[in-house]
Amino acid sequence: MSETDKWLLPEGIEEVLPPDAWRLECARRELLDLFKSWGYELIMPPFIEYLESLLTGTGNDLDLQTFKLTDQLTGRMLGVRADMTPQAARIDAHAHRREAPTRLCYMGTVLHTRPDGFAGSRSPLQVGAELFGHAGFESDVEILTLVLESLGRMQVSNVHVDLGHVGIFRSLATEAGLDARQETALFDALQRKAVTEISAILDASNANGKQRDRLAVLAELNGGQEVLETARARLAGAGEEVMAALDNLNDIATAMQQRAGNTQMFFDLAELRGYRFHTGMVFAIFVPGRGQEIARGGRYDAIGQVFGRSRAATGFSMDLKTLMDLSPRDPGVSTDTILAPADLDPELLAAVSRLRDDGERVVFELPGQKGDAAEQRCSRVLKKQNGSWVVDSV
Repeated sequence: MSETDKWLLPEGIEEVLPPDAWRLECARRELLDLFKSWGYELIMPPFIEYLESLLTGTGNDLDLQTFKLTDQLTGRMLGVRADMTPQAARIDAHAHRREAPTRLCYMGTVLHTRPDGFAGSRSPLQVGAELFGHAGFESDVEILTLVLESLGRMQVSNVHVDLGHVGIFRSLATEAGLDARQETALFDALQRKAVTEISAILDASNANGKQRDRLAVLAELNGGQEVLETARARLAGAGEEVMAALDNLNDIATAMQQRAGNTQMFFDLAELRGYRFHTGMVFAIFVPGRGQEIARGGRYDAIGQVFGRSRAATGFSMDLKTLMDLSPRDPGVSTDTILAPADLDPELLAAVSRLRDDGERVVFELPGQKGDAAEQRCSRVLKKQNGSWVVDSV
């Protein structure tokens, strides 16, 4: 790296400068206050942990996104967190050990080896909430409602919710006797809705005709809540787990109509985000003009088993930097500043304290400093007039 390039940051790593940093901080505080009002307790997990703890039950996708290094004290492998959800699961299973439902929230930087999508960040500011200890659809509805209210607070509008259920594909694949390679290939083809490829994979399997038909039709089962009834007919003959998953989605949809009736709910039974990690309902939230989801979540029961305690779990996460890119809101933080002279007059010091108590930004001029008031973003100055310190325009 040349002398002139030393200021450059790694690709996909960014810093937040004034005044955007204050805008981001105000949003962070507001969201954490919202979570607190819902009964969610704040946790601050470490940025780095033993690798096996970070990747427990999360599947290959998170493994590929995790930076790894060797601990010089123990020789064990460490990982820089790429997702805070496994850390929340560890805390619920090992530190809290409650029987009652536990609600945890968090906000912090995560680090990815690769960006999500074109020109994406590798250092999102992840914000999320997790609800442990309740297996019913009501906790999924709470999480969905909370993420929608969070987006509303950030004034992110025209949101569109995609809902799926990984249990449907998982059960159908098991019934059809697909091996691991076939299941992975079919999973990938379903995400792309590659109908010809789906047919070829199924034709090469040992599944019978009805089993192949039920798997193939998943690519077509998408739309409003009515698609759940269509799915019930098209998937007739499948096992009880498939029908139970459809019932679960229908219960969630009905409850969400009562709690967030104006939100667009779209059902896609080939929607399998986080397939290796999630165990039930999954969702992603989109806005027009942006190809990547802006929030994601779902149910991931039993992740805490490796920490000694298996619990039902559901939650969501999103990147606060992305939300601020989409949000038109004004955080109400004034960047206007008053310049006070370099003077130790007790009356001046008292005047500055009063102004700061009233919410004003006041900086003192430093003796011998360079630059005028305008360069310090000061539109007003403190002047002594008729024996009193008063604020005047520059």
